[in-house]
Amino acid sequence: MSGLRFIERLRDVIGECDVVLSDIWGVVHNGLEAFPEACEALHKFRSQGGTVVLITNAPRPADSVQRQLRKLHVADDTYDAIVSSGDLTRLYVADHPGRKLFWLGPERDGSIHRGLDAVLTPLEEADYLVCTGLLDDETESAEDYRPMMLKARERNLTFICANPDIVVERGDRLIYCAGAIAELYRELGGEVIFYGKPHRPIYERAMDLAAARRGAAVARNRVLAIGDSVRTDLAGAHSFGVDCLFVTRGIHSEEFEGIDQLDPTSVKELFGHPPRAMIRELRW
Repeated sequence: MSGLRFIERLRDVIGECDVVLSDIWGVVHNGLEAFPEACEALHKFRSQGGTVVLITNAPRPADSVQRQLRKLHVADDTYDAIVSSGDLTRLYVADHPGRKLFWLGPERDGSIHRGLDAVLTPLEEADYLVCTGLLDDETESAEDYRPMMLKARERNLTFICANPDIVVERGDRLIYCAGAIAELYRELGGEVIFYGKPHRPIYERAMDLAAARRGAAVARNRVLAIGDSVRTDLAGAHSFGVDCLFVTRGIHSEEFEGIDQLDPTSVKELFGHPPRAMIRELRW
């Protein structure tokens, strides 16, 4: 295996692709502001006949994600469709009518059970637990929830993780997500069901949306995933059998600072399975 180089622009690797599955947080925006060049790159790809599906571990349905994108001035014509881990979590809740749900997450994620007639109860009465995030991700970590997770484990509750991310960027800081609590629960021996990257269902849903837009199924060798997380974006793309363009300005930015090329040993240490290419930030 040769060394892995950075590319300068999306158009350097997009020639044979019909569909882009792009991460949002860390690629299109950082939680506080959009990245104009990334938005332009996705728009350019669409203008040349490509299809863009935004694929995100946001623990909210797609319409809520779209509202956030609009607030950050990401134009609707940047993408064709959105699929979120929140969408898939809602399907689980809908498929378990009448079962009592304990929801752990901030009020902003309340759309996770909107319109589902979910039976919300305290932890002590719940049949299962849905986690969309920490109550205060500005100050808390997963360890703050150890006592709660021990109680859930005693009751053998299934933990539904609506956001498998461990951390995401918010401006120039990293904040903890639902995935951090889910991993703690697994360490305690609890059962966890993950919805979102790197797990297969979210990719299958994204491909269905892309096929619907294009009017035909799309071969995986004509799909490019774009993301900034080794654990979710790169691992998910590899497991699903599609190439990945890895954006280094995101949550792994410190590891790539000052690096212009990676030798085979470094590639294996950082990635395990290497991406198709690396780019510092998405641009056309």
